[in-house]
Amino acid sequence: MVKKSLETATADLVQAIGLLVRRVRAAGGVQEVSWSQTSVMKRIAASGPATIADLARAESVKPQSMGTTVAALEEMGFVERKPHPTDGRQMMIELTPKGAAELKRTVDAKRAWLLHAISQLDASDQQTLFAAEEIIRRLAERDAV
Repeated sequence: MVKKSLETATADLVQAIGLLVRRVRAAGGVQEVSWSQTSVMKRIAASGPATIADLARAESVKPQSMGTTVAALEEMGFVERKPHPTDGRQMMIELTPKGAAELKRTVDAKRAWLLHAISQLDASDQQTLFAAEEIIRRLAERDAV
């Protein structure tokens, strides 16, 4: 077997991760909710209600873009706006029960697909995959160059 160059191996890794991400997303079912909308719903579920400005900073997007994302989620009934408790000029974005249920359904479906797929691997491949997770996490958590 010919050894790949670092550049080729890196490109292959990026492609493989992309394929896996797309497959996991597809396992979530019909994509009524975009990736960025799901990310916002996860952030609200984890951190609680937030302003559009807070969400925009956390997601590294412009407030106008976050406003569009929130408006779409609001139209679907997944989030709602409530008055800020101390600043009457701002609104807090909260996850609705319908939004929480959709988020749970999607996350559960994706996790179930991945669990099933990993369970089909032999023990050695599972061990290698889980070791790679630790390395990938360290790479992702490094400061940008």
